[in-house]
Amino acid sequence: MIDTHILLIIALILLTTKGLSIAMRRIHMPQVIGALIAGVLLGPAVFNLVEPNDTLSVIAEFGVIFLLFSAGMETDYRQLKHALKPSLLISVIGIAAALGGGFLVAFLLGKPTFESVFIGVVIASMSTSITVEALSEMGKLKTKTGTVLLGAGVFDDVFVIIILAITMGMGSSNFSVITLVIIIIKIIVFFAFAIGTGILVNKLFNWAYGIFGEKRRFTIFAFAYCFLMAYLAEFFGLADIIGAYIAGISFCNTRCVDYLETKTHSISYMFFTPVFLANIGIQTSFEGMTGNLILFTLLLVFVAIFSKILGCGLGARLSKFTNRESLQVGVGMVARGEVSFIVASKGIAVGYISSLIFPSIIFVVLITVLVTPLLLKAAYPKDLYADR
Repeated sequence: MIDTHILLIIALILLTTKGLSIAMRRIHMPQVIGALIAGVLLGPAVFNLVEPNDTLSVIAEFGVIFLLFSAGMETDYRQLKHALKPSLLISVIGIAAALGGGFLVAFLLGKPTFESVFIGVVIASMSTSITVEALSEMGKLKTKTGTVLLGAGVFDDVFVIIILAITMGMGSSNFSVITLVIIIIKIIVFFAFAIGTGILVNKLFNWAYGIFGEKRRFTIFAFAYCFLMAYLAEFFGLADIIGAYIAGISFCNTRCVDYLETKTHSISYMFFTPVFLANIGIQTSFEGMTGNLILFTLLLVFVAIFSKILGCGLGARLSKFTNRESLQVGVGMVARGEVSFIVASKGIAVGYISSLIFPSIIFVVLITVLVTPLLLKAAYPKDLYADR
């Protein structure tokens, strides 16, 4: 038997996220903002009607997996091939700017050198899922900048995982070059497997669709492959969303992609995505925020936002994007999310950073998640928002 209280919680989340999303649309604001605000209002930060819990976290994880799976299916494969080099450059410069900025803020405010480096790593990676949701709402996911943002987001996660391993090793006597080599080999093996199976799945689904037409079994098999790739990504030391996104790319140019997208959107946007977005706000708490910690948090938020805008924007400009496109790329890389939580949790668990800064990380994630859709709306001034 499940705790039936969770049913009431989900009902509250669905009602408030949809209600506030509609309100945001009425005032020409991104609907994702409404869902995030709903979570903040329901959670400990305001009315404390919903406490963070494991059940919500599991549902939210399904939400982000479906979101990235959908994004993969909506990717323009030809644009993606052309976007790999710019995505790599944008990711590298953006990570360097954020890591360096985070280090400087922490170090200048008196944090030890090693802890300052770790704080820089915490804010280095962006949240692909929030940008995907905002771009999808604006109908810009398949654009040149949308494609390069997705590619850069994947590179961000991969590089931050490698940097995390190196940083963790710097403070551990058991770390060696062999450990780092093993991590890199595991990542290479995963991507080799993902590319090989992706080509096979693509051909298989095209063949089956030509024979059977639209069948519900296609969606079931596609979901199974998505979850398998998400699991394998975690198994090989990467984030599950990378596996889900690559699984989606496997279907992006198949004959059945429109059918699969429709089925995935129905499940995701009616249930899992609202819970995922609200859960970010529900996890927000400002307990233990002292004066010095507030100053540190505000400076970290400033650096988190502008390091990505400037760093990733520079990477886009060096890749011969226009000024407008470079701005779109920069602001699209601002949001932080689950990877920041993962890095901070690992650092706190082994004593490399103080547990007192965790509220600061939560605040950085919340603010960057809230401002990213607003910045994207400003960067795409003539967008129309779909009613959902």
